[in-house]
Amino acid sequence: MQKPNYVPLILLGAFAILGVLPGFNSVPTQIVTEGINSGDTAWMLVATALVLLMTPGLAYFYGGMVNNKNVISTMLQSFIAMGVISILWVVVGFSLAFGSSIGGIVGNPMDHFMFKGVLDGKPWSLAASIPLVVFAFFQLKFAVITPALVTGSMAERVNFRSYVLFMILFSLFVYAPLAHMTWHPEGILFKMGVLDFAGGTVVHMSAGWAALAGALYLKRRKSHLEASYFPPANIPFVLLGTGLLWFGWFGFNAGSAVGATPLAASAFATTNTAAAAAGLAWVLFDAAKGKKVSALGFCIGAVVGLVAITPAAGFVTVPTSIFIGTVASIISNYVAHLRSKSTLDDTLDVFPCHGVGGMVGLVMTGIFASKGVNSAVVDEGLAFGQTTLFTNHMIALVGVSIFAFAMSYLILKITDLILPLRVSEEDEKSGLDVSQHDEFLIEA
Repeated sequence: MQKPNYVPLILLGAFAILGVLPGFNSVPTQIVTEGINSGDTAWMLVATALVLLMTPGLAYFYGGMVNNKNVISTMLQSFIAMGVISILWVVVGFSLAFGSSIGGIVGNPMDHFMFKGVLDGKPWSLAASIPLVVFAFFQLKFAVITPALVTGSMAERVNFRSYVLFMILFSLFVYAPLAHMTWHPEGILFKMGVLDFAGGTVVHMSAGWAALAGALYLKRRKSHLEASYFPPANIPFVLLGTGLLWFGWFGFNAGSAVGATPLAASAFATTNTAAAAAGLAWVLFDAAKGKKVSALGFCIGAVVGLVAITPAAGFVTVPTSIFIGTVASIISNYVAHLRSKSTLDDTLDVFPCHGVGGMVGLVMTGIFASKGVNSAVVDEGLAFGQTTLFTNHMIALVGVSIFAFAMSYLILKITDLILPLRVSEEDEKSGLDVSQHDEFLIEA
């Protein structure tokens, strides 16, 4: 039995009560219908559901790769994000990300506190054909999966309650500011002209650098120190998770066109093509080194391709996505190999795959972004003889990396002071499924 802790329940109860109090229960006065397109709205509702599906997909993807004593705990770390971040987003997260700008860094937390003015608000300026509430919930699904991605680096040794606290602080102080800086018209990266179609910077680079911070802060697992090898618990889980991620990623990238438009179709096509190229590149690169083609390798490669095309999906041609997927996969494969030879214990290679993949995607966007694909592109990429976009992307790469890593490391320290982040050696040995949740897999 753990010591009773009433604080989280009291906080949830307080928000529940706020939700029905006058002044906080924002009853719509008149729903805005002018300019709303039913086809765009229908597509964005579907895209929103597709992006949510990615988080259970991630749970299976990660859950299949860990030791069989940690499958349930690892999967729950993704599922709990759907609960925690959904409430946090309604209370204050959406306002921090998309409220009126404070210095181009973060939104005003009071603009949409408790979702004030969202149901009856005017559509978002860059998504004028869908209701604001649809845009808000589409963006929520990005906020849900980002901290869930981080868990792969800390798997098999992180205290569950501490992870939940870290996830809340990360969402408030890393994710929301990055979303604001990148996607709000007054955000500093947006005003620089940085292009991030669907979250290569906001989601994958932030999660990758937070994962590196987590792996460094939590230090090595006992099994890693002893160089003990435990096979993945369930490769079919990884295959299932990859399928769900790939399927959901169409909502992630094509949905970021915020309408049922030719741009959405283009982003859909580049997404599939990059994933296919990257999955093949990973296993072929392994084969070139004398390794056997593996299911795990194809799955990891495909996800790297999905990561890398994310910032570029709506800015590059379909043939270019073959190049992006192939290059990103080979680079991530090599970085993962280097990581495996080091003392860094990033359990599921989150930094080599999401961090490095996101950075490759940001660089590729700076090289290949084209006005012909997306008329919103002001400065074209390096491949078209212009240097401004590429230079700004390099500045953003350095700035975002420093911000995401430093803030995540600080949040880890603060979390550890409140709730110890690392489980005891005994709990780690028995597995987190039992020690954290009193649940376990029954093996056939």
